[in-house]
Amino acid sequence: MSSDPVDQPVEGQDEPVHQILPLDDGVTAPWGFSAGGVTAGLKGSGRPDMAIVVADDVATASAVFTANRIQAAPVTVSREHLLATGGRARAVVLNSGSANVCCGPDGLQLARDAAAAAAEALGCATEEVLLCSTGVIGEPIPAQPYLDGIAPLVAAADPNGGLDAAEAIMTTDLVSKESAVHVTDDEGGSATIGGMCKGSGMIAPSLATMLAVVTTDAPLDPLVADGMLRRAVEATFNRVSVDGVISTNDTIVLLASGTAVTPPSPTAIEAGLHAVLADLAIQMVRDGEGAEHVIHLTVSGASTEADALAVARKVGDDNLVKTAFAGADPNWGRIIAAVGAAGVDIDPTGIEIAIAGHVVCRGGVKADFDRAAASEAMQAPDVDVRIDLGLGTERATFITCDLTHGYITINAEYTT
Repeated sequence: MSSDPVDQPVEGQDEPVHQILPLDDGVTAPWGFSAGGVTAGLKGSGRPDMAIVVADDVATASAVFTANRIQAAPVTVSREHLLATGGRARAVVLNSGSANVCCGPDGLQLARDAAAAAAEALGCATEEVLLCSTGVIGEPIPAQPYLDGIAPLVAAADPNGGLDAAEAIMTTDLVSKESAVHVTDDEGGSATIGGMCKGSGMIAPSLATMLAVVTTDAPLDPLVADGMLRRAVEATFNRVSVDGVISTNDTIVLLASGTAVTPPSPTAIEAGLHAVLADLAIQMVRDGEGAEHVIHLTVSGASTEADALAVARKVGDDNLVKTAFAGADPNWGRIIAAVGAAGVDIDPTGIEIAIAGHVVCRGGVKADFDRAAASEAMQAPDVDVRIDLGLGTERATFITCDLTHGYITINAEYTT
């Protein structure tokens, strides 16, 4: 993240009520949290494969899970535990290498056993342990190495162990993903929010395929935390896509320790949470499998925000659009075709499209533009695309990436 503080104004007020300062840190940035990662032997590569995030004491907890109707055993167990505790948790245990989904009763029992083993090592209730898994679907987690790895994993937890945890949850990710901010308000309150996530493929707008743990030292009621998390997810992870595929394991957990001495306003806390999730989301897209370009879509001039978002998602998930960006081809016809397929009311004669600053379509027809210059501009790592529907004042943004040969290679060889 940029090291410059960002002032956040509130509508109707002249002065900012809070400030966000990016930190070079991750999930253990807030006071009261430790994390760690170990190698338990769950991956053939021998790389780290188990991670933990631990609160010093039981924390407020909230989570958002996959929208896929096929759900992994750790998702089922974590849902049960949050319901049983009323939104409290002590730790999140994560593994990579196997998704523990479609593994039958044995997979579900293994998840329960893992939570119990972690609870015993931590000295907390089993229901205060949440679980996340990522990896190959339908391949069972090697049970004994998994369970044997939990005690060493708990022992490895450290206030400086955030990076170890972030690296242990990587699968096809090329880089680990961390983010943190410090937020202050105009009354002297302050809090820290930190997070980590993994995600590179199976990224779609419906939470996005990822595992994430976000922490804060702000004191939050479970209902307040849940509302904040859901709003932040909707505006960040639900606005990105790599391949339009929804996973079975998507999970983002928020833990709030309440250790901040003078916490800021709820508005400041939520703004910091949004900043961390937005940063993690764009890191995922930038690390998308085979991705070479990040595409920043803005749809404006819509009758409703829902219409604008529907158009942005349709364009962002369209494989023909994505392959055009892989080839730096300003083929605006693919974009306008996707706009028309979004299922919202449009007037083709009012549409304007600009790619990398070059207006390529105006009034629904080809604009007079320099194709070579547009193609050259599209070779930048980040490319802006602006679509004006010419119908109203509502807008939406969406972030996606190109579709390259690299994506095909990674996924064609994933289990072989």
